Amino acid sequence: MTMNLKRLIFSVTLLAAMTAVEGAVRLPHMFQDGMVLQRGVDIPVWGWTDKGEKVSVSLFDNKGKLVSYAYTTAGADGRWRVSLPCKKVKAGGPYTLSILSSDEDGNDDSVFMGDVQVGDVWLLSGQSNIDVTIERVYPNYTDEIDHFSLDKVRLFRVQNDTETHGVKDDIRPTSINWKPLTKQNAWLFSAVGSFLGKRMFEKTGVPQGIIVNSWGGTPIEAWISTDSLKADYPMLVKRAAFFQNDNYVKAQAQANGEASRRWNELLNQLEVKGEKGEVSEYLFTSLDYDDGQWQVIDQNNWSWRGIGSVWLRQHITIDKEHAGKPARLLLGTLYDQDVTYLNGRQIGSTGYQYPPRRYDIPEGQLREGDNVIAIRFINKNGAAHFIPEKPYMLCFGDDRLSQNPMPADVIPLNTSWKFHVGAEMPPCPGGDVSLQNIPTTLYNAVLYPLAPYAISGVVWYQGESNVGNPAPYADYLQKLIGCWRDRWQRPELPFVVVQLANYDGRQQTGMPRPIVYQAEPANSSWAQLREAQRTVALKTDGVELATAIDLGETVDIHPLRKKEVAERIGQCFDRLVYKDKKVKLLPQITAANINGSQVTLTFDQPLRAESQLFEFELAGTDGRFHNATAQAVGNTIVIKADGVAEPVRVRHAWKDNPLRLNAYATTGLPVPPFEYSLK
Repeated sequence: MTMNLKRLIFSVTLLAAMTAVEGAVRLPHMFQDGMVLQRGVDIPVWGWTDKGEKVSVSLFDNKGKLVSYAYTTAGADGRWRVSLPCKKVKAGGPYTLSILSSDEDGNDDSVFMGDVQVGDVWLLSGQSNIDVTIERVYPNYTDEIDHFSLDKVRLFRVQNDTETHGVKDDIRPTSINWKPLTKQNAWLFSAVGSFLGKRMFEKTGVPQGIIVNSWGGTPIEAWISTDSLKADYPMLVKRAAFFQNDNYVKAQAQANGEASRRWNELLNQLEVKGEKGEVSEYLFTSLDYDDGQWQVIDQNNWSWRGIGSVWLRQHITIDKEHAGKPARLLLGTLYDQDVTYLNGRQIGSTGYQYPPRRYDIPEGQLREGDNVIAIRFINKNGAAHFIPEKPYMLCFGDDRLSQNPMPADVIPLNTSWKFHVGAEMPPCPGGDVSLQNIPTTLYNAVLYPLAPYAISGVVWYQGESNVGNPAPYADYLQKLIGCWRDRWQRPELPFVVVQLANYDGRQQTGMPRPIVYQAEPANSSWAQLREAQRTVALKTDGVELATAIDLGETVDIHPLRKKEVAERIGQCFDRLVYKDKKVKLLPQITAANINGSQVTLTFDQPLRAESQLFEFELAGTDGRFHNATAQAVGNTIVIKADGVAEPVRVRHAWKDNPLRLNAYATTGLPVPPFEYSLK
């Protein structure tokens, strides 16, 4: 192609882009200004226009030079697709991508996208631990997040959507669409995604595109195609078919909404107190209200198993030094909903159990002397309670937003509160039609439409919603990897599976549970699901495991150490995608030797020397596991257990929350949970 022809194509395309209005040509919502195209591959570009129209796709550099070009003709259904030759296009940018469609009469329509970058693109999917935002983890990384400013890292959030009738052509419009990594843009974006993009840019120096496509609380079945499930799991497909009745879904959703509205309305009516009919909010939050007759409770052993609302009050004395200063109130984590007040003014509210309660108190609101904090708990199931092992305090000073380390100037709250029942209620009626939890609905609506957008690899962080039935998870995960690879027509598409973090699964029940270490061997469902994740990664080509087994929190299913998770994911991609053989991943067993009652496991890399390792178990021929003593020596771990004369199986970290885990490689990565047969 001559230089004059290249300039002509650019001029015509640019003119059409500047003058076209409601043209016929349309692209998927993934294609927008600021997008990142995958380097080193031919780029699929597709869309819709009028049938039979000629479509040309051009990529120009920042000097207007044409660097890639492709054309095609739209089919009878108006669909078109080209493979834009980009294998030799340099990483970086900005580039300009233009699409021009022309009918036989010479009428043109166009789409024009600027500030296009060429680099690496990563798709992150799963449930709420991918969802956890930068805002949530900010107290752990305040300085780093305050300095987020990377134009070459672009963020894209797939808008949540469901579909029961079949696959969709496109995703819904989204508010986070290829925005640069800044504190403001990332504030409500995935923390894992933000840190991964930053890490991979620092590793490679090329632009990074982070696509987050996740939904909290969703099971893996929702992300798998119908074709992958129908042979082995026909009942799942039948369950999905039940929700193909739009009238039923609409009617049930409306009924649920009306029931919830009526329940809240009745609750508020029942909470009217006082001789003049004042709402309890204006009574119970007042500093002057007399709570002398209220019951005194200790938050560490208190719960309310009723349904409805309860009030708690605590008086706190503020000295002259702190009076009037801005502060942050840390109320740990509460079950379930809360509205919190200081001296009669609302300072915060949270609609469900998981988010940390961090409520900012404006300057001038804390008075010298007596102040009162009032909390209204609203409970529809389980039991209202405080979550232990969380911070409960007032924080002052310029570092009051930090929790790593904790602020220097704090006033701890008392564990004693005054308690009063607001209104007891019957259960809220209704039936769940949460379509995001139904098999295939997310694959149909938000996964299928993304392909074949060129990506470098996939992160899958999910499993908490499947621990109730871990047995089929390995098969589910293999089917998910298979159907996603089929969708992209890339049998080698790299996957990193994040192994679930340590967590006391008993805390998930909605009832307060004592924090008691599980000392004896148990058949943990969390451990079983982690083993499914490990075994699939071990036996499937192009799949690596990034464990979070030492990055969790006993009482929080959403642990905050997301930068560390992103670093481990990045190390996996260093090996999978960049073929960096110097990077050592999780220690893997290469051999096992039995000498009487003693077992020696050999690993593929040196281990951190420890005279005593914990969280190892051995089972004999009777199948019963016993706690074992273990020691790391070089590349080996030597294990022995009293009462096991003929060991046949060994387990490591086989608990919901294996807090004593201390087996690590010299690289700093832990030996992941596993179960290993010795016979």
